Amino acid sequence: MTNGASAILIIVYLAIVVLEIAAFWRVFAKAGQPGWAAIIPIYNSIVMLKIAGRPAWWFLLFFVPVVNFVVAVIVLIDLARAFGKGAGFAIGLLFLSIIFFPILGFGSAQYLGPAAPPVGSDGPRIQPAI
Repeated sequence: MTNGASAILIIVYLAIVVLEIAAFWRVFAKAGQPGWAAIIPIYNSIVMLKIAGRPAWWFLLFFVPVVNFVVAVIVLIDLARAFGKGAGFAIGLLFLSIIFFPILGFGSAQYLGPAAPPVGSDGPRIQPAI
């Protein structure tokens, strides 16, 4: 590969990274969390759990093989619901996050509150998206 092609790939990669950071920043800000939390490793996962309405100790489940995938899917579904989106949007967040997080951050979606039910309650805090 030539130096020119390598430089172009690096520029494209950096542009995508900046777009994703900005999208996460906007998602956090829409949810009433500090935007800078999006760039702090580990803390950003804990804040994402808070936005989705899940307890912070769930962060430990991300270190358990197989369970981590299930937990990630649950959190993304709750995140989508917290912004008034459905399970289809959550699948988009899972498989095409490079597209769906900017849609969530820069689009018209409004944060409705945590989608997961509070501990000890019978149902979700917000109405599920249909």
